[in-house]
Amino acid sequence: MGEAERRIHNLPSRGSITNALRRPGKVDMKLRYRADVRTLAWAFVLMPGLVAAQYLRPALAGWLTPLSMYAAYCAAVIAHNHNHVPTFTGRIANRLFSAWISVFYGFPTYGWIPTHNLNHHRFTGREGDATVFVEPGRPDSAWVAFTHFFRSTTTQGPLLARYRQMLYRRSKAAWLGIWGQYVVVYGAHAAMAWLAIARFGPGRGLFVYLSALGLPAFGALWGIMFTNWVQHVGCDPTSRWNHSRNFVSAWMNALVFDNGFHTVHHEKANLHWSLLRTEHERVAHRIDPRLNVSSIFGYAFETYVLGRDLGLVELAARDPRGVAGAGDLTGRASSRG
Repeated sequence: MGEAERRIHNLPSRGSITNALRRPGKVDMKLRYRADVRTLAWAFVLMPGLVAAQYLRPALAGWLTPLSMYAAYCAAVIAHNHNHVPTFTGRIANRLFSAWISVFYGFPTYGWIPTHNLNHHRFTGREGDATVFVEPGRPDSAWVAFTHFFRSTTTQGPLLARYRQMLYRRSKAAWLGIWGQYVVVYGAHAAMAWLAIARFGPGRGLFVYLSALGLPAFGALWGIMFTNWVQHVGCDPTSRWNHSRNFVSAWMNALVFDNGFHTVHHEKANLHWSLLRTEHERVAHRIDPRLNVSSIFGYAFETYVLGRDLGLVELAARDPRGVAGAGDLTGRASSRG
């Protein structure tokens, strides 16, 4: 790895969005990594293309909803990747890209900083993690997993509020920039809903908007939090290498920008997504093999339909504080809201 790449990997992740709000710069569209040509194809061709197709031919609404859901989930993954390693070398380009992605993702991208960078990467499932608090020995179930989104949003809300208050004290420009992100996201959705209703009438117009943007954006938020849940439930939050579950399927990772390699992402948060597979292969022998599974779909089916325990079942021998002897626990985990 060259010196330039090492400098990129060591960039402070929390500055990728906020610094763009504070400091001016030229619109430099040069990519930091060539692999992000795929990122741009998804962001500027796939995502808007699916929206345009349904607005131009409303008969496609509903039929294209599954693809729109996938594209919006990818927007969430791209927002996450962009937060850790900005896509472009120019600050203004990164700022504009954040705004563009946020429309499909359904939430201002600054939200990654206080909830993900400063919280989840610090606590990684331990007590204090507002995104996914894993308690060894607490039972998991389909209900717990599928409703994790609602508990997690409740616990993340105060982090967002405190971060906005901190910015207000430190930089009014950055604080205004964050509210500008809200205006962009919800203003764009309101405008697209109005456009659909104006063109097709209230019923069909609302259906077109929900199929093209509304439901996919909600699904992206729900899906990225569900992914975070299954990446940590049944793992050992006190372990360096076994705190996360990895989904190693080649085809699945090709579809989601290698988002399945979660252990090494926590180990090297600023490593570009295109380098995660190689890094995972380098340290895979250190990870409990039960935590390197094929796909998230297979894991969810086995766990929530067949009822199999695919976690580290020996964690049932200790209580949530890591103290041995909690023999009545089941070895699974839950979220605390």
